[in-house]
Amino acid sequence: MSYKSKYKGLFVPKNPAKYHGDSSRIVFRSLWERRCMVMFDEDDRILKWNSEELIIPYRSPKDQEIHRYFPDFVLQVKLADGNTKVQVVEVKPASKLIAPVPKKRVTQKFLHDVLDYEVIQSKKRAAEAYCADRGWQYVILTENDIFGLPKRK
Repeated sequence: MSYKSKYKGLFVPKNPAKYHGDSSRIVFRSLWERRCMVMFDEDDRILKWNSEELIIPYRSPKDQEIHRYFPDFVLQVKLADGNTKVQVVEVKPASKLIAPVPKKRVTQKFLHDVLDYEVIQSKKRAAEAYCADRGWQYVILTENDIFGLPKRK
């Protein structure tokens, strides 16, 4: 299953009261995001959730300017002890979390992949700091987490 896909649409929750925001306008941009939405909607441990509502500023390595990062989800999770925690969740392919390895010849694709990796890392650092300041947790879900696939070595 491809991460970058043409699959977009509106998600209709079974439990609209759990969605923090307008539950008639929940947009998924990939089947991976849709799968997460189904899990969040149906999991009793998820008390509230929303999609692309939070804005985290970060400095882009592309132009050194401040940009806005919209993580995929924010969840309010009920813990086994009855307490709750907030998780900020990003959905990414596992391959995007590994630094590109240079080949014999440096190509445009390699340079693009390096910059893409650096942007992801910049967003990750900003989100981790943002969450740490609030006592929240930042989590990146990959296809391994979403579909229960074995992790690549």
